[in-house]
Amino acid sequence: MAQEVEIEFKNMLTKEEYASLLDYYKLEENIKTQTNDYFDTKNFMIREKGAALRIRNKNDKFVLTLKQPAEEGLLETHQTVSQETFEKIKKDGTLPDGEVASQLNELGIPSPLDHLGRLTTHRAEYQTTEGLLVLDHSEYLGREDFELEFEVSDFTTGERAFTSVLHQHQIPKRKTNNKILRFFLASQEQA
Repeated sequence: MAQEVEIEFKNMLTKEEYASLLDYYKLEENIKTQTNDYFDTKNFMIREKGAALRIRNKNDKFVLTLKQPAEEGLLETHQTVSQETFEKIKKDGTLPDGEVASQLNELGIPSPLDHLGRLTTHRAEYQTTEGLLVLDHSEYLGREDFELEFEVSDFTTGERAFTSVLHQHQIPKRKTNNKILRFFLASQEQA
């Protein structure tokens, strides 16, 4: 089964802070675009479990990912799908057999699933000795936001390094919801 535990720290940025970090780490020419399409049941059973389901299209490769709470961080279950399968999931809400469908079944999540919408992220990455620093500019539902993520393998070391980056660049620590929750809250405001 294609699974991993993700430990990451997040902080929302202003447009100016985002631009300053892009410049500082010399990442202006390294921005790649990816899209995330989000799914849930009609009554949001996946969200109720603290989980999220998405299909990410990056360089015309489609990966179905279920993120669910783990003891430390998030447990991610990945499954590569074809573009045709992605279109079928969007249309009829049925997942193909595989690791993700099995995990959802274990959580008691039934089909069909609803396509909630799309979030586009323009991402730049910078590898440090402590982890992967990620700068995201996301666009969804007529909005945009800017975010710093720091993906690490060790929570304590990562937290210390992340706090140091914020301090070094004089960026205040801000409460930061994950992308799917920001997307979900924005969609509720439009309803």
